[in-house]
Amino acid sequence: MSNTMSFRSSLLRPLAVAALTLGLAAPALAAEGAPHPHREEWSFAGPFGTYDRAQLQRGFQVFKEVCSSCHSAHLFAFRNLAQPGGPEFSEAQAKTVAEEYQIQDGPDDAGDMFDRPGRLSDRWPSPFPNEQAARASNGGAYPPDFSTLAKARTYEVGFPGFLIDVVTQYQEQGPDYIHALLVGYEEPPEGFALPEGAHYNKYFPGHAIKMPQPISDGQVTYTDGSPETIDQYSRDVTAFMMWVAEPHLEARKRIGFQVMIFLIVFAGLLYFTKKKVWKSVGH
Repeated sequence: MSNTMSFRSSLLRPLAVAALTLGLAAPALAAEGAPHPHREEWSFAGPFGTYDRAQLQRGFQVFKEVCSSCHSAHLFAFRNLAQPGGPEFSEAQAKTVAEEYQIQDGPDDAGDMFDRPGRLSDRWPSPFPNEQAARASNGGAYPPDFSTLAKARTYEVGFPGFLIDVVTQYQEQGPDYIHALLVGYEEPPEGFALPEGAHYNKYFPGHAIKMPQPISDGQVTYTDGSPETIDQYSRDVTAFMMWVAEPHLEARKRIGFQVMIFLIVFAGLLYFTKKKVWKSVGH
């Protein structure tokens, strides 16, 4: 009996410590003065969420005209612009975008590298030749690659919030954080020691960020009548970043739903088959 109690105690002790640690996580963040990003309404959220094609096209426009001057997207190819489940530009439109860029290729027959117009098969070109050049142009900070940024960024939810997210299948902490970061620039509060070359952002850890406010109202001209505001720009480019990070989201959710239906039907067939096979066997 004592061995059993000891075994149970050894199992429960680390669980209790973990629960206590998770429970204290949220107050620790609040003590640092870092507010949680507001939870936005995303079209791609939830088990049946899908991307808004018009929003992805606007987000690509913001990325192309603003963000791509500093940020790369190494896993993003021009052909992706015309693929199902994304912005769904026509192939001709995607080809036109690709041809606007010069891509280094080679070597040629003489052993020399050369530049040529982009093709649909090419990856999005980096704005800098290497990390050192990127840091030199951005005050020592290295602009992160956009390929998986929307899935990589998040914020601490704490206990029991993360359990609620599991039940509700909320997975959009990354987009929430990116949107909040883009709209979170403001004047530092009195007494805040802002390092030289940094900018105050209330959602960035430590509040001092090297990246200046990247976009302002009216900077990008939309042709569909959407508001040309920082809030709208940030929503659109965040949705685009989410698609770049997870381009097959719609297919994944559709197949997942189909698999769940199959498993439910299969479980029912197994149950009734078992009932029929064993109905004549005495118990």
